[in-house]
Parts: sequence; structure tokens; C-alpha cells
Amino acid sequence: MKIIIINGPNLNLLGKREPEVYGKTTFEEYFASLQFKFTSLQLEYYQSNIEGEIINKLHECGFEGYDGIVLNAGAYTHTSIGIGDAVKGIETPVVEVHISNTFGREEFRHVSYISPVAKGVILGFGLKSYDLAIHSLS
Repeated sequence: MKIIIINGPNLNLLGKREPEVYGKTTFEEYFASLQFKFTSLQLEYYQSNIEGEIINKLHECGFEGYDGIVLNAGAYTHTSIGIGDAVKGIETPVVEVHISNTFGREEFRHVSYISPVAKGVILGFGLKSYDLAIHSLS
């Protein structure tokens, strides 16, 4: 089974940015632990701060070759109709994840253009949200 994690803007700063919200572990460190934990799966990771690149990656992975997509679109979750439309337009199931509980934060973070078209949404469990999303797809 082949699953890709697609991370959006500022997630390249995990471990440095707001550690009280996002923790002190970099995503690269965490991804290595996921690969060790899910040895029976082929896991890939992609990150971009650019909306169009995330849409292109969803298109690329959305029809053949991938069994699931774990998507943390970061702030684009709340602003990008384009990413929501890309998720809606592909066949590969997408699980939306967030490290923090977005409903416990600023009101603008309570809206997601991805949730209505995702297979499911997992949020608020820190980096463990990714584990839960992978489990849901495998």
C-alpha cells in the first residue's frame, strides 16, 4: 500500500515555529519514525509553501499509484477553494489532518474548504494525527 503525506505552508518549520502549539520535533524526524512504525506501507512525503504546487501534487497522486493521501494544507485549509476542488476532483481518498485543534484556535480556523470533500478529518492530536490518518487509510 502506497500513501503520501502532503504538507502545506509553514509545516517545514515544525520544531522551530510555535513549539507550544506544534511541538519541538521536525517533520523529517517524525516522518522517519512513521516509516519505522509502518514498515508494511510505502510512505512518501511532500511539502510546499505554494498553493499551486500542492494542487499539482494532488492531481499527480490522485488517480493512479497511490492508495491514500494524508493532507495537512496548513493555512490553505481555510482559504483555498482550489485545494478543496482538487481533493473533490481526484479518486484517491484524502484524509485531512491538523496538528492542533483548529476549533480551539482563532475563529477563521474553524472553516475548512477540504473537510466537506475529504474521506475524514483528524485534528488536535499533535503529530499523532498523522498516525491516525495512516491507520484510517491502511
